Amino acid sequence: MYVSITGLKPKGIIGWIRFWAYTIPASKDAQNAEGILHCEFNSRNGYQHTLTVWKSKEHMLGFLTSPPHLKAMKKYSKIGIGKVYGYEANAIPSWDEALKKWIKAI
Repeated sequence: MYVSITGLKPKGIIGWIRFWAYTIPASKDAQNAEGILHCEFNSRNGYQHTLTVWKSKEHMLGFLTSPPHLKAMKKYSKIGIGKVYGYEANAIPSWDEALKKWIKAI
């Protein structure tokens, strides 16, 4: 399995508007993407997080190049600041476990 955790902190009101306009459609698309095993959203410390678990890294990369995700990624720096961290795993991690890895990576 491949785990991907994203943390994005929108910049001001315009960042929030862009977040809703671009990120939400991509998130909905992720929930139905080929190879998705788990897709969950959370908010912590001002960051909007997405935790996705895929059958393989190849499945995640297939979603990465989907039109809704590409559109959101092109606006990433205008939406806010953040990081993405991915890793191989044998089980779906808890939020706490995934966030600990994400924090170490940033």
